[in-house]
Amino acid sequence: MVLFTESLEAIREFLDTGGMVLSAIAVMILVMWLMILERVFYFLSGHKAYKKQVINEWQARKDRASWNAEQVRQAKIGRVKMKLTQNLAMITTFVALCPLMGLLGTVTGMIEVFDVMAISGSGNARSMASGVSKATIPTMAGMVGALSGVFANSWLQRTSKREVELLEDKLELSISH
Repeated sequence: MVLFTESLEAIREFLDTGGMVLSAIAVMILVMWLMILERVFYFLSGHKAYKKQVINEWQARKDRASWNAEQVRQAKIGRVKMKLTQNLAMITTFVALCPLMGLLGTVTGMIEVFDVMAISGSGNARSMASGVSKATIPTMAGMVGALSGVFANSWLQRTSKREVELLEDKLELSISH
């Protein structure tokens, strides 16, 4: 329990050194990763059952060679694609926003440095240190969040595209049989 309390205190102190923008970046990264994890869990569990259901429905059809059958096939593939790509655009948006929020943190931190310089009238390093940390820490956090999100997002995009192609192949193989 003591370790948990100390960890929370360390996180709070870190967020305080980065200012309000760092808190916003932390919330954004948390939401982004919750969405990423939801997609990963869907790919690992829910998608397999849905894909199996779609394949079984297609194979249960008597007519698989007509124009109408092709339209039904395309609709089924489209539904699977929609389920696979759900929230991917939002994740991509969060990945793009992370560095921009970091840049906002840099600007607000530098404004604080300039305010200290205007008040003190000199370049006192000790008085400017808090503004410099508020300028650099959000930038770092935004870049770390974006980099981690880029790798996860590219994996999700690749996986969803591959799954749609595999389903198209599976349903197309059914046409000729």
